[in-house]
Amino acid sequence: MDAELEFPKQLIDALRSAQQVVVLTGAGVSKESGIPTFREAQTGLWANYNPEDLATPEAFQRDPKLVWEWYTWRRGLVSEASPNPGHYAIVEIARRVPGFSLITQNVDGLHQRAGSDAVLELHGNIMRTKCFEENVLVESWQDNEGIPPKCPRCGGFLRPDVVWFGEGLPEGVLDQAVEAAVGADVFLSVGTSSVVQPAASLPLYARQAGALVVEINPESTPLSQLAEMVIPHPSGEALPALVQQVWGSEKKRSYQ
Repeated sequence: MDAELEFPKQLIDALRSAQQVVVLTGAGVSKESGIPTFREAQTGLWANYNPEDLATPEAFQRDPKLVWEWYTWRRGLVSEASPNPGHYAIVEIARRVPGFSLITQNVDGLHQRAGSDAVLELHGNIMRTKCFEENVLVESWQDNEGIPPKCPRCGGFLRPDVVWFGEGLPEGVLDQAVEAAVGADVFLSVGTSSVVQPAASLPLYARQAGALVVEINPESTPLSQLAEMVIPHPSGEALPALVQQVWGSEKKRSYQ
């Protein structure tokens, strides 16, 4: 944790008095756990493939085996990763404020593994599987059905439960996210490029509704000029330090 990292008094006071805090997370948070971003993941055997050419319904229909194997490889990367201090600090923030919503663009489930619950997953979860034909979650299937495996109900191919290019967000999730954003007293945009819609609009909804919008990201984004505060540090440094400065050390933890 960066001992020299100091936060504006306005932010500290706002968090101490906030009734509703919303955190939106993006790929930068997962990257700190060693999970490459969507495009950085194209290495080794997959270096010659454009991710946009693999993450579409059309690509799956064209070559379901190729797409399934790509996601199997990506699931392996996720399985080897662990939550980082930023994930755990978000759990602490949720514990300390009356109302809290966590919205994520990440599909790795690391927030849940860190202890966050009721996470609004805008883009799904790579560790879940659903039927391509029926769009329903599938918990188990026969492993001898080939690649991809087949749905035990209808016999259609199974696919990862993630949002592909050209697909809509999971039913109801965006509405819940917008409702949370417009009801926020403090909105933290953490580790997101702020270019992927509709997630990129959430901090703008919050700002228009009167929330204090804060960006935590080591790199400048389109939100940087619109946020009231920008903390140019990785979430794994900034969030634990923020928890410490706002609420002190009544409950020590290692953030490991």
